Amino acid sequence: MASSVALILAALLAAGALVAPSAVARAAAMLGALVVAPVLLVVHVYDTSAFAALRDRPAVGVAAAVAGVVLIGALAVLFDRRPAWFPVAAVAMLPFRIPIAIGGSTSNLLLPLYVVIGAGALAYAVPRLRAARRDRAAAGGLAAVLAPSTGGPAVEHPAGWLERLLALAVVLYAVQSTYSPDADHALENVVFFYVPFAILFALLGRVRWTPALVTRCLTVLAALALAFAGVGFVEYATKHVLLNPRVITSNQLESYFRVNSLFFDPNIYGRFLAITMLCLAGVVLWTRNQRSAVSATLVLAVLWAGLVLTFSQSSFVALLVGLAVLGGMRWSVRGAVSAAAALAAVAVAVAVLAPGAIHLDVGSSQSADSATSGRYDLIKGGADLFTSAPVLGQGSGAFAREYRRTQKSSDQGAASASHTIPVTVAAEQGLPGLLVYLALLAAALARLFRGASSSVPRAVIAAAFLALVAHTFMYAAFLEDPLAWTLLGVGVALARDIPRPAEPGAQERSTARRAAAA
Repeated sequence: MASSVALILAALLAAGALVAPSAVARAAAMLGALVVAPVLLVVHVYDTSAFAALRDRPAVGVAAAVAGVVLIGALAVLFDRRPAWFPVAAVAMLPFRIPIAIGGSTSNLLLPLYVVIGAGALAYAVPRLRAARRDRAAAGGLAAVLAPSTGGPAVEHPAGWLERLLALAVVLYAVQSTYSPDADHALENVVFFYVPFAILFALLGRVRWTPALVTRCLTVLAALALAFAGVGFVEYATKHVLLNPRVITSNQLESYFRVNSLFFDPNIYGRFLAITMLCLAGVVLWTRNQRSAVSATLVLAVLWAGLVLTFSQSSFVALLVGLAVLGGMRWSVRGAVSAAAALAAVAVAVAVLAPGAIHLDVGSSQSADSATSGRYDLIKGGADLFTSAPVLGQGSGAFAREYRRTQKSSDQGAASASHTIPVTVAAEQGLPGLLVYLALLAAALARLFRGASSSVPRAVIAAAFLALVAHTFMYAAFLEDPLAWTLLGVGVALARDIPRPAEPGAQERSTARRAAAA
């Protein structure tokens, strides 16, 4: 009972960082979440074997905690003095996951990103709390990059529907963990994902994204993607995958060889590559600098080869969705829709006329499950879970356990998620969660796409987010993925800080018209 109350408190504090009306209130909520969530986690794992080394040697645990606090404090000072370094550091740490044994299982945690988030929160919160105590309106340091584009002191922009729905989603998930048969899994999701990523969104949403900062972050993202692709090429050449025993076993049984680079999952690796490729595609489509266009094209070619080796169909679809959106905003929405409809028609024709090509036997559920890599049975089982408890759902984080119980399945890895986020939400959280999820999607798309054609970075962020949403329909991890919160945070900041710039391509067309007139 106490852990449930603490979990809800952590969720409420994270929600406060999103929607509190003043800078001081948001700062206090951030710091409160940063204290409550780690304490809750320590209490949660204290009696497990994974924590035995620190529990039996408290001096080592204290030393580790002190070292972590010192590191976060030093980074906070750095971000306060060099505020533009925070978003760069956050983008740089997005993909790095470290396997840690928690609660009897091994989780791949974004520890470097957590350190950056903690430091960024301190750099944001401490000056504001100090200023409030001294009754001063302005805070220094990081306020320079978090201030509105007018150049005035940092103020809190009122929360919109997107922020309110994100806050509601976090709190609702925590509340619905109270009756979940797998409350431990729900607790870990809140502590590891929902709370820190909500703070990340709140911080990135206050950054002033100058063209130089956007370029710097894109350069870091491209460099990381190239490095990961290089590791993937080595894995393919040596036929040796570095991580994930399930992928290693699958490669021994299948006729093809999948790589996952330094990611635990080939599909998450593919998602990262697809999002990076969409950002670079935006450069190719809109840049007037030939050198930039050529460089981006060369990087795209390398990353495409890396994506092919993942054999991640969901990542290919996500990339196509994002490219269609970019094409529509760059040239013609009607043309992009027509091209997408044509591709869909081809896919349907292949399924109807040549089902054997995709291992599909029309009318056979076993064939459908094989053709969708096991997703058909997972989706069907998730639908059964929803219909059995449509009002409240099975409880947050309960999908895997309840699926195995109701379907009499012993394959724990295959049932770790439905691989279709709407199905997971419906099964776990029932109608309340599903309605919040749908409203959140609508608010996010409305915020990102409204006026997106007025700015190249906004167009790219909108396309990348929709691609990520498409990926979640075929795989998993929506609010559990820092990429989703990052794209939303950057998109919100860009929508706020760019008043009315010229439409992408407008300057080129204007120049051409003047040249023709001359």
